[in-house]
Amino acid sequence: MNKQSGFTLIELAIVLVIIGLLLGGVLKGQELINSAKVKNFASDFRNIPIYIYGYQDKYKALPGDDAKAVARVGAEKGGNGDGALSGSWTDSGAGSTSEAYNFWQHVRLAGLSTGSTDPTVSDWRPTNADGNPIGIQAGTTDATKTAIQDKNSKAITGSYVICSTGILGKYVLQLDSTMDNGETDSGSMLATPTVSYALGAKSTATADIDQAKSYIVCFGV
Repeated sequence: MNKQSGFTLIELAIVLVIIGLLLGGVLKGQELINSAKVKNFASDFRNIPIYIYGYQDKYKALPGDDAKAVARVGAEKGGNGDGALSGSWTDSGAGSTSEAYNFWQHVRLAGLSTGSTDPTVSDWRPTNADGNPIGIQAGTTDATKTAIQDKNSKAITGSYVICSTGILGKYVLQLDSTMDNGETDSGSMLATPTVSYALGAKSTATADIDQAKSYIVCFGV
């Protein structure tokens, strides 16, 4: 008689257990990576106000708006010193007179933030954990000039608004739950699709967030 060979039930069970452990490890590892990214995104939003307060404490002026920034920190351009941050978080370009754009050179030269102090280099703009731009602008009650509107078509609240681009929907949901109320179209943190963004963009409801698409997230402080 021919002898047939094969796996015993115990051997199959052991293989299945090993596969289960490997899959569990992969999923847990991905979860840890996701959590680390969300923490990095959150740190961006939390650290930028510290730059403002640190600069104000040191120079009694607002970075970007500081009229004496050239003499104080060696900036290329100073602001008008009116106590308000003019310009949009989307402003860019070497030689820009936008206070929101020059904000970054002022805080870097003051030693409050890392990054290039030369606005002509390619990596001038600060970036988030996914390598996409971050910006800041003054808060406003004008819904057409605000960085983003809530579900009631009101401007996002806050003295300053920090925006971070190209954040995947799955991170947006975790980020809002971590830092705000878990609703992406209300509260201090709002999100809107990255595509076709313009000032005054309407925020996206939590239920409509696509985890695979990228969004701009703005946070009012």
